[in-house]
Amino acid sequence: MIAAGAVPSPNIWNAPRVYELENLAADPDGRIEDAMRAVRTWDDATVLDIGCGTGFHLPRFARTAAKVMGVEPHEGLASAARRRVAGLPDVTVRVGAAQSLPLPSASVDVAHARWAYFFGPGCEPGLAELRRVMRRGGAAFVIDNDATRSTFGSWFRRWLPSYDPEAVARFWTRQGFSCTPIDMNWRFSDRSSLEAVLRIEFPDALATEFLAGFPGCEVDYAVNLWWRRY
Repeated sequence: MIAAGAVPSPNIWNAPRVYELENLAADPDGRIEDAMRAVRTWDDATVLDIGCGTGFHLPRFARTAAKVMGVEPHEGLASAARRRVAGLPDVTVRVGAAQSLPLPSASVDVAHARWAYFFGPGCEPGLAELRRVMRRGGAAFVIDNDATRSTFGSWFRRWLPSYDPEAVARFWTRQGFSCTPIDMNWRFSDRSSLEAVLRIEFPDALATEFLAGFPGCEVDYAVNLWWRRY
């Protein structure tokens, strides 16, 4: 089952085991979480992970949060997320889409959406739902690719030359979000893992080209942390 209105995410929907390798490799130094905490901590808070996939980030939030909720439109991925957090009593996972969150109004202190909104324009219904469920004093975080710099950014532009990062930035600014640029990386244990991830993120010919021109297992990767207080 897929929640009504969900936009397909071919990388994780089609290859969740490979996407797990990507999650494990991304931001090994925790720079995104450090930047989030500088805006608003989730200690003793109610946390919502929108588009939680197989629940990779749910246990990480649960270490200090009072309650963690994952919402995922793909039933198969949501089931995998439930299995991941089966031993965590304060974590729940529900099937739902960003534009129709299965949560009460004013019930969330911290919301997290990682690579779930990165095209900006078009996600206004989801942001309206976000405003509905956020509590006063809460904060929402959207992790977005920065296509203007880094090795990954150059790959992203090759794959999607029509992508306009300036228009995306204007969109988030109009929505009341601020931006914290972050330099992180992908750090893979071996080339085969890097290759597998590139082949779910890019067309095969481009992935082959990128691999041929890039040695090693660590890729510099720039992201934007868009955030807003409510």
